[in-house]
Amino acid sequence: MGNVFLYGAGLVPDDGIERQAGRFYRINKWKCRNMESIRNIRNIGISAHIDSGKTTLSERILYYAGRIHRMQEVHSDKGGATMDFMELERERGITITSAATQVDWKGQCINLIDTPGHVDFTVEVERSLRVLDGAIMVLCAVGGVQSQSVTVDQQMKRYRVPRIAFINKIDRVGADPERVCHELAEKLGLNVIPIQIPMGIGEDLEGVIDLVTMEAITFEGADGEKTVRGPIPAKYADRASKARETMLDVLSMFNDTLLERLLDEKPVESTMIRETIREATINRNIVPVMMGTAFKNKGVQPLMDAVCDYLPSPMDRSYFARNHDNEGSETPLAGDPDAPLVAMVFKITDESFGQLSYIRVYQGRLVKGKQYRNARTNRMQRIGRIVRMHANDREDITDAGPGDIVALLAVDCASGDTICGEGLNYSLESIFVADPVISLSITPASSADQERMAKALSRFMKEDPTFRVHSDSETGQTIIAGMGELHLDVYVERMRREFRADVTVGVPNVSYREAPTVEAHFNYRHKKQTGGSGQFAHVVGRLIPLAADAETTYEFDDRITCGRIPSEYIPAVNKGFQEAMKRGPLAGYEVVGCKVSLEDGSYHEVDSSEMAFRIAGRDAFLEAFRKSQPCLLEPIMKVDIETPGEFQGAIVGDLNSRRGIIIGTEMRDTYAVIRAEVPLASMFGYATVIRGLSKGMAAFSMEMLRYTRVPVKIADQILLQRRDKNQQFVQR
Repeated sequence: MGNVFLYGAGLVPDDGIERQAGRFYRINKWKCRNMESIRNIRNIGISAHIDSGKTTLSERILYYAGRIHRMQEVHSDKGGATMDFMELERERGITITSAATQVDWKGQCINLIDTPGHVDFTVEVERSLRVLDGAIMVLCAVGGVQSQSVTVDQQMKRYRVPRIAFINKIDRVGADPERVCHELAEKLGLNVIPIQIPMGIGEDLEGVIDLVTMEAITFEGADGEKTVRGPIPAKYADRASKARETMLDVLSMFNDTLLERLLDEKPVESTMIRETIREATINRNIVPVMMGTAFKNKGVQPLMDAVCDYLPSPMDRSYFARNHDNEGSETPLAGDPDAPLVAMVFKITDESFGQLSYIRVYQGRLVKGKQYRNARTNRMQRIGRIVRMHANDREDITDAGPGDIVALLAVDCASGDTICGEGLNYSLESIFVADPVISLSITPASSADQERMAKALSRFMKEDPTFRVHSDSETGQTIIAGMGELHLDVYVERMRREFRADVTVGVPNVSYREAPTVEAHFNYRHKKQTGGSGQFAHVVGRLIPLAADAETTYEFDDRITCGRIPSEYIPAVNKGFQEAMKRGPLAGYEVVGCKVSLEDGSYHEVDSSEMAFRIAGRDAFLEAFRKSQPCLLEPIMKVDIETPGEFQGAIVGDLNSRRGIIIGTEMRDTYAVIRAEVPLASMFGYATVIRGLSKGMAAFSMEMLRYTRVPVKIADQILLQRRDKNQQFVQR
């Protein structure tokens, strides 16, 4: 075999050539990764609220690791940030899709994923955190814990991801790292431990103090590429000493030896401190807090050191799969390259040459040219090409081992699929997908545009599980639904640019829900005689409203005894109930908040069938729902607005006129932070309104909070509009 070029941790050089971080190297042979080298892998994501500096931080990491040779800025006119490779991302200055890359840092291999901050693209964060071992949670030193910070925190807790908090932008006027730490503890319930403190704030920022080694760190060079460690300046010594004492007091709760040293007033070595921080971080007992300013090139290199020191390797996390050959029991996965393969597809994108499937390997090796089984379809598939991604660039590799995050080309699979080696029938926990809250109609200009639009919609639905498409049975219109105005706007724009589909966009519609308010009984008998064998099914039970804070939107309670309904027909009744919930009788919206108790019934030995009981379940549900005094529910958005204080009054007044409830306001220097809960129906086009109210100086973000009951008068108007719409369709 001739000389080949390889990069990264998938293959380890075995020819004595020195490895250079971030650069390609030439080798003639290699050895497969062993268990020790797997411990040098870090799979991390960068997540935060919008405009906290995630992509800027990613750009600095790539530069200092030698992966790129010139830093670009998010809003630069010279091409934009490396990780924002889509044209729309660079035009709008936002991250729309997560981007993966790999860097080497002091002998450690770091797979890095930069995720969006907008809540509209939260599924990108969700599926990235699902496969990552650790994360960096970025917070703005001025904004602190914001709305999307809360969402990211919930996602990290859902997938039990250890994290480091990085307080960014401490060079800004109004920066207050202590307040941000307090908010992390109060609002998110995190046990935060600052392991750095800044030397100065705002324009006076000189560097940071490392509380582990008790050294001052400054950053020199044109791009802050040189890290200089030295003694702590006298003016910061007392503050640093007190901060270190506080840090050690908290850490002593997790290490008895460290506690004994503190009680005996003996010095504590930095090695012991690092080991304690690492263990407590991996166990999610603490969140180490670091500080800096990515834009001003300060604090990034110590953060990367902390990623290697404190965040887990694939060997430090416990992962489980369901073994379907053993009644779905949980089976631990070993990060062993010699074990049978278990890997998960967590993201797919369709490109001109075929589908690109991002995959995380948990155990075993994924080898080019071999066949593996898709646990969902139970079909064997051959792996043609394996590539390592660097944003939109890719590099062919021959195999991938435990801990690797790579992509497969032209493999037919879906997001969430588990790929197994020979002899295994495992499946991994799927990705949480939120329901869409907003919809709008799209109409193609011609039949040719219809074909292009259909192709685009098919691709988008496959890529993004939060993007939904359906045809309105009343009007025949194509309806797209998503997580927000920006979400749908991006997809419509991509439809026009990438597929050249000329479409007309209708007025956005809110995804209302229908729900019962009182308990209702049903006693429904389905009987149909057609000359031969007929249909017979009889169901009796209750429809019970669920509490507003219930974890599910539907529950089924089977209380049938003595074989009043044969057990083989019970699932059909349940299926009929769920079928009826897809389109409620009140206004045609989805029904939620229901518990159905099936308590009695009867059957016919000849005429009863699964279809008969499914129809009986569907019609019985509709009958009971009409008697349950149904109401409409609307999505309520949590809105955070940051505005100069002089515009606070006008903005609060406007929110009140939109049926908003002001939850709280807070002054931060000359800026006011307003938190409110506002119905989504009142927030369409709000970006234009708030620009006018604040002379373009205010910024806002919003995310879905909950569904609540629509006021009676407004509900009557919505129902009247639905009836008028139906009548117009019938007349046509």
